[in-house]
Amino acid sequence: MPAPVVITRPLAQARPLAARVAALGRPVEVLPLLEISPLPDTAKLRAALAGLASYDMVAFVSPNAIDAAFAHIDAWPDGVTAAVVGEGSRASLAARGVPAARIVSPADSAHSDTEHLLRSLDLAALRGARVLIVRGESGRELMGDAFRAAGAEVAVVAAYRRAAPPFTEALAARLLALLAAPADWIITSSEALRGLLALVRQLPDGERAVANLQQQHLIVPHARIAETASMLGFQRITRTGSGDERLLAALQSRP
Repeated sequence: MPAPVVITRPLAQARPLAARVAALGRPVEVLPLLEISPLPDTAKLRAALAGLASYDMVAFVSPNAIDAAFAHIDAWPDGVTAAVVGEGSRASLAARGVPAARIVSPADSAHSDTEHLLRSLDLAALRGARVLIVRGESGRELMGDAFRAAGAEVAVVAAYRRAAPPFTEALAARLLALLAAPADWIITSSEALRGLLALVRQLPDGERAVANLQQQHLIVPHARIAETASMLGFQRITRTGSGDERLLAALQSRP
């Protein structure tokens, strides 16, 4: 029987990928390592989006940011550019009617991160522009700092809340079962990987459990996560590039 595939994305993004992995004949385990929830108060988000047409560019840091924002967007305004870091986000915007010509993303679709998005943008052209960044309640400041350094007027608004799942007896039992045999773990966030290690350390004989985890095979979409995994002691790492098609191709190439 082939090794199971553990998908650690938030639930909304994990389910479609899980169905495609199952269609390949692989056993699938969905283990969300980040829980996404709505903000208790969306007043600031709604106020920012009400003025959407006044921005030159709106940057969405993730599909979760797009999902949360479009709950309050009736139609994408003409002339506003949408910036995203990955192919999944590009597809999500296109499905909501944002014209392809108004969507910018990394020039090399194999690289889905802020660094490659910034390299693809004409930052000099942003001098004096109004830019809105839609993200979770916390996150890296790299994008906003780069836009400000280019001379843009930058606003940042939170669209959702994310947190690691609580450590419960049920989660502990599931982690122990998953670590009992080799698996392919799809990790699409450095934050999620660090959270996974923190959870595994709380298991009985946590150090041995961490050692078992570090022997698992990780499939990651881009270099930053691979670097994080390496620093955290993982050695079996496959980097695929951005997009579910590349993740699936990596799984199909596995014996």
